[in-house]
This record gives sequence, structure tokens and C-alpha cells, in this order.
Amino acid sequence: MTADMTMKALVVDSFETGAFRIAEVPQPQIGDHDVLVRVHASGVNPIDSKIRTGKAPHGGMTAPCILGTDMAGVVEAVGIGVSEFEVGDEVYGLAGGAGGIQGSLAEYMAVDADLLAPKPKSLSMREAATLPLVSLTAYEGLADRAQVQAGDRVLVTGGAGGVGHIVVQMAVSAGAKVYATVSAAKAEIVRSYGATPIDRNEPVEQYVQRHTGGVGFDVGYDTVGGKPLDDCMAAIRNYGRVASCYGWGAHDLKALSRRGASYSGVFVLLPLLTRERRGHHGWILREVTRMVEQGKLRPMVDERRFTFETALEAHELVESGKANGKIVIDVI
Repeated sequence: MTADMTMKALVVDSFETGAFRIAEVPQPQIGDHDVLVRVHASGVNPIDSKIRTGKAPHGGMTAPCILGTDMAGVVEAVGIGVSEFEVGDEVYGLAGGAGGIQGSLAEYMAVDADLLAPKPKSLSMREAATLPLVSLTAYEGLADRAQVQAGDRVLVTGGAGGVGHIVVQMAVSAGAKVYATVSAAKAEIVRSYGATPIDRNEPVEQYVQRHTGGVGFDVGYDTVGGKPLDDCMAAIRNYGRVASCYGWGAHDLKALSRRGASYSGVFVLLPLLTRERRGHHGWILREVTRMVEQGKLRPMVDERRFTFETALEAHELVESGKANGKIVIDVI
């Protein structure tokens, strides 16, 4: 790949304006352990719009920059130290858009091979691009931290959301008895995944009594933060396990502590920010691919289509909370 080759990309020049600009920029150069990927689809996550508008300095990006955390595409070249991928392989991953790393709103990305996995053959590029961040977040909290087991009673807050709908499916796949808080309009979504919906406005004590006989849930996974995280901690049983990917606020740990229960935070961007445990992300995504191919996991994708020209509309739809599933920007 020669230095004078260019590609089309979306550039954010200022987090104060948050505007996208379509630009011709140099194609990235790959290192020894990198893979050059021709990006086909860029999945949009809330963190993307938060970084774009200056609300997520913890994302580690500095303007001007190219955003986009999730991607799916085709390998165009591999570094001399890469043996697990070949030119032509279809791959996906949480590959950039944080930690100063170029994101997926570009025709090409240079990606650390540890962050990638083979794309599920049964999914389109668009579908695959919705999975990395939410699946990694779900797995890290549910399996790595809470260590869900078959037979566990699992409570998921926000069970029809981006992360939540994956947590529900993974917990069901693990053999757990799964319950998920949702709005009345989305109850059928979690029911279709094999979980029992709980009206998100129902008092905690009431649904704990009805579904666990007052004992509490073995595992709680909060995907919402705020009061739902407080409710999750209040609903846990003695020696239970709680995980959350939104534990940013101030919370009273008394209910958790008096039950001898544990709490784990999940921050899925750490491997991008610190280079730690990148290989574990690639391993998890291989597990996700296996689950998809076995029919145990399916993404919920909004049918609306977006391109570079309408990328801002995609971000605004994610910000509105009115998307019917994950949002994708088509790069090809």
C-alpha cells in the first residue's frame, strides 16, 4: 500500500460542532500485526455520537478524527506477523473510533489482528457490523464477570436495547432462566428470545416476589444505569452477582453489601485505549460467530439505510432512542 493512495472518509473537525465532512484522506499503513480491511459496513453505537459531540472524553479521541467503533469488511492485506487471516477473509470487530485509532467511517482501516474474528457466514455485512461492541459488552459482563451458569435466574435491565437484547440471548443460550425489564411495547421482543418480560415500571419488590419467591435473582446485568442499576442491586439474592455497563453515577451499595453480593463494571473500550486483552476480544467474537452459526444469537437491525451523506441522520436516530434495532452506515 503506497503512501500516496487515498480513500474516502468522514472527518469530524470539531467536537463543538459535531459535523461530518466527506474527505479524501491517505489510506492507512499496516504494521506487522495489522490487517488492512476494506470496510463494507459501520455499526453505530451511542458512544460514537457522544464522542462526536464532545460528551465522551473518555473515548480518547482528538479532533480532527475519523469515528466509527464497529465494522465488518474484507481483508485486503496482512502484516508479516499475521497468520490467522488471509486476503479475502470476511471479518468483523470493535476495531477503532476510540483511543486515537481511526474508526470505521472510512473505506479502509488498519486493524490490530487481535481485535478481529471471522464474520458469521450466515449474516450480511450490515448485520455483522451491529454485533461487536454490544456482544463484547454482553459477554464480558455475563460470562467473564458474573460467570452465569445453567439454571441461574438472570435479571436484565433494558432487555430490548442494543446490549440488552444480546445479554438476554446469551443468558438463554447458557441455560439460564432469564427475565428482562422492558417497556410494554417491547415485551414481545424479549419473549421471542425465550425470556420473561417485566414491565420496567413495576416495583422491584413486586417482581422479585413473583418470579423468585422473594429470594432474589442469581445474576443481574444492568444495561441502563441510574435507577435501573439501583433496582438491579436491590433485586439480587444473597451472594449474587451484578454487572453493569452503565455504572457511571453515584449509587448506594448497602443493598448489595448486606447480601454479600458482588458488583463488576464493564468498559468495553479498554482494549482499544490500553492495548490490554485485545486477544480476548478476538476470542469472544469467535465465540459470538459460533453462537450465530448455531442459531443461538441474532442481531436486531433497523431496516433504515444510511450512507456517508446521511451519517449525521444515523447518529441523530441513535441519540433519539427511537431506532428499531441497531443502526448501520453502509460504506459500500
